[in-house]
Amino acid sequence: MGRIQMLLDATAALSAAPHAKDFFTGFVEDTIEVEEGAIFCRHAGDGPPLLLLHGYPQTSAMWHRVAPVLAQKFTVVCADLRGYGRSHKPVTDADHTPYSKRATAQDMVQLMQALGHNRFCIGAHDRGARVAHRLAADHRDRVVALATLDIAPTQEMYRDGDSQFAQTYWHWYWLTQAHPFPEFLIEAESDAYWLKKCGSGSAGLTPFSHQALAEYLTYFRNPAVIHGSCEDYRAAITVDARHDAAETGPLDIPVLALWGRHGAIERHFDCLALWRERAKDVRGWALDGGHYLAEERPEEVIAAFRDFFHNALNDAGRAAVMAV
Repeated sequence: MGRIQMLLDATAALSAAPHAKDFFTGFVEDTIEVEEGAIFCRHAGDGPPLLLLHGYPQTSAMWHRVAPVLAQKFTVVCADLRGYGRSHKPVTDADHTPYSKRATAQDMVQLMQALGHNRFCIGAHDRGARVAHRLAADHRDRVVALATLDIAPTQEMYRDGDSQFAQTYWHWYWLTQAHPFPEFLIEAESDAYWLKKCGSGSAGLTPFSHQALAEYLTYFRNPAVIHGSCEDYRAAITVDARHDAAETGPLDIPVLALWGRHGAIERHFDCLALWRERAKDVRGWALDGGHYLAEERPEEVIAAFRDFFHNALNDAGRAAVMAV
């Protein structure tokens, strides 16, 4: 595929994507300096703090249908992970430690502290949910409750995944290949890759609004984002695997696991059983969608998150959470 055709395909996809009526109206865009670099975030609302984390190969824009409604009850912070979007992209090392979920989680802790939030809830999708899992394990006094979208724990997925899973989640095995092989090929056709990768699910490209799709494609054209996202996956099979194996015990906070009825998690795994290997208090169910649930089924995600976090905060003592 030539460069001109790639641009034509991206233009056609953007033209077909509906414009969102509300794209983070009332949210402040901020770039917050943390210890190792700058984190871009959008934040708004009043109430208990709620951190929302995106997945691959997206940005914080994925929450645009969910965050404004949640901001009526929560102080919502939507962040770009390190290596993605407008956040910092550190130089890596042989063990991929700068892109470990532990390092990325530390960014998020420092971001929330900078915004005045020492304890908070987390809602997260895909790679962001893997960061959130590590954050909850490493900082057990900070996370009140964790809600995940369309993942099971990483090492259990690698352990139990079969050849059919590998066909569906081929990127898990390709993006981990040594630099610069994946980067070189993706950079040559970044728009085509993004559209094919994210449009291959049951809903095609229909979940994505014009504004969100424009942001995703724009930042994924940056070679540093392509490299950073590959490093995210390389870390998963190296340094992250060691961190996961060394966990001191299951999470004791409430965990909500939601997944798509038409996606790979439903087809290949017992999502709740795998989460119960990592956490004591797990509940969840399948939503009538694919992988991109916050964009496909926003009303259901909003309702599930709102009820789950409301109950968790009441159990934890809402006043105590707000006071720290």
